[in-house]
Amino acid sequence: MRGINTSGSMHPEWLSARLDPVREQLRTRAAEPSLDAVRRLFPATTGDAAFDPAIIKRTIDRLATVPEVNTGHPFLDLSVKTGLAFIDATFQGDHPKYGVKHYAETCHEGFPPTIIAAVDALSSWGLNTRAVQLFRYYLANLVRDDGTLIYRGTSLAELGQMLHAAALLLERAGGEGWWTDGFRKLDGIVERLLALREQAVKDDGLLAGVPEDDERDKVAKYFHNNAWVSKGFLRWAAACTMTDAAPATPVARIEAVARSLAQDTLRAIRSTWPADPGDWWLPPQIEPLARPSCLTGTRVASYTNYRYWPELLSSGLLPREMAERVVNARLAAGGQFCGMTRFEGWLDDWPLADYLFALWRLGRTQDFLLSLYGHVAYHQAEGHLTAYEQVTFPPGAEKAPYCLPCQLVAARAARLLQ
Repeated sequence: MRGINTSGSMHPEWLSARLDPVREQLRTRAAEPSLDAVRRLFPATTGDAAFDPAIIKRTIDRLATVPEVNTGHPFLDLSVKTGLAFIDATFQGDHPKYGVKHYAETCHEGFPPTIIAAVDALSSWGLNTRAVQLFRYYLANLVRDDGTLIYRGTSLAELGQMLHAAALLLERAGGEGWWTDGFRKLDGIVERLLALREQAVKDDGLLAGVPEDDERDKVAKYFHNNAWVSKGFLRWAAACTMTDAAPATPVARIEAVARSLAQDTLRAIRSTWPADPGDWWLPPQIEPLARPSCLTGTRVASYTNYRYWPELLSSGLLPREMAERVVNARLAAGGQFCGMTRFEGWLDDWPLADYLFALWRLGRTQDFLLSLYGHVAYHQAEGHLTAYEQVTFPPGAEKAPYCLPCQLVAARAARLLQ
């Protein structure tokens, strides 16, 4: 993969490129991308370690994962183990923290993706005792009885993902030590979402809500939110069936609402996205929006590319042809660089796991590997492998501080390789 290598300064054309230059070169080859080759393309990202590397190494040495981490590449294995070790370094005991520097402030503690990513990563590798401890604590201390989270900008998608995380934990670890106490809080989330759906059916059926914390003032009917509420309902129904639990609303009713919400959401997407398969712009919401020139052309386009579309894809709502169309739109309209997510003039990968899960489900192995390899090669800093929330184009440097969900991308996605 020669020809893309740089002498250490960013090519200015990367900022305006619509196509990922690394992916374009890979398309000329039949073989899957090589992690070693990807790591040789650009200078490594540099920056300060979030935590003492000696402490992280000692934690790694104590890890007893099931299965043993063995992805087929030592650097990827180390990235997985480093992510798992960063969980205890980031959390204060069982209390969640998003990251370091200003991301360690109290206002970030309840951010749902932190606990969702931690529970998934830990339970993916058989570290179930710790996963249970963290999830139990979060439910007891950061979820109110009325189903709201103690956080300033919780999205509806995050509530659906919390229900999915509960079902995952039941499947992987069982319910001992958390299910009895946590059931009431989780059922409160479901009842709140059902009430919102009941109000929405008087109109087009779609729930209005916050799309994500940074954009918490932009309440609208977002497709990724509704997709994940539908998925959350189905996962909650499965969890209750698995445990023979009796939620406030019967399981059959929850499943029926999930299916009808999915139908309404797909209908809205089809009516919003032009029929022309070459039209790449799927707005993230049903309300009208100005069309951007590319996926980094406006703030809403950047958020759509880096979070709203990946979460829509990871929900599993979209039929294959529509999911493929979203992926192709991201690739054609300036959505990535070396597999990493573009956000205006820099890279931001903390939600990348959602995109990777979707690529894997679609069988797009080359795209999956490029995004995973690009992430571990350039979103993590050389030596200590700290994953900053945002990095500059190569030669990479920290633009926003370390955060745990970004650190756990490799641990979550690489599990699919074993």
